[in-house]
Amino acid sequence: MTAYYLLKTEPSEYSFADLSREKETVWDGVANPVALRNLRGMQSGDRLLIYETGNVKSVVGAASVISVRESDARAPQVKIKAARLLPRAVALSEIKASRLFSNSPLVRQGRLSVVPLSEEQYRYIAEEQAHDQLSK
Repeated sequence: MTAYYLLKTEPSEYSFADLSREKETVWDGVANPVALRNLRGMQSGDRLLIYETGNVKSVVGAASVISVRESDARAPQVKIKAARLLPRAVALSEIKASRLFSNSPLVRQGRLSVVPLSEEQYRYIAEEQAHDQLSK
């Protein structure tokens, strides 16, 4: 069964444009125990959204998990590949305004770098469903 996650990155260090250019990468640099647990829960085929922090503060792209290796005792080796740039960046303020995210770690634990999403939350961002209807 496919799972959905949002990965946060600082674009000055590694942006979605970097991932798109490289096609794939190992997602690393995660230290938070909750974020690491979320990484360990990933499986090949899981769908990802890439959120750029800093001045961007928006979800800008989609990716997927290629593989997960647990060879490192401190952190799993999660290999991801770029899928596509979103038609438009979806700002954090827009996400926070949606009732879909009222209990999400994305808005409740702002510093969490690997956030699980429901399929509905993923589709809200990735497929840009009627935001104004879902925001009520």
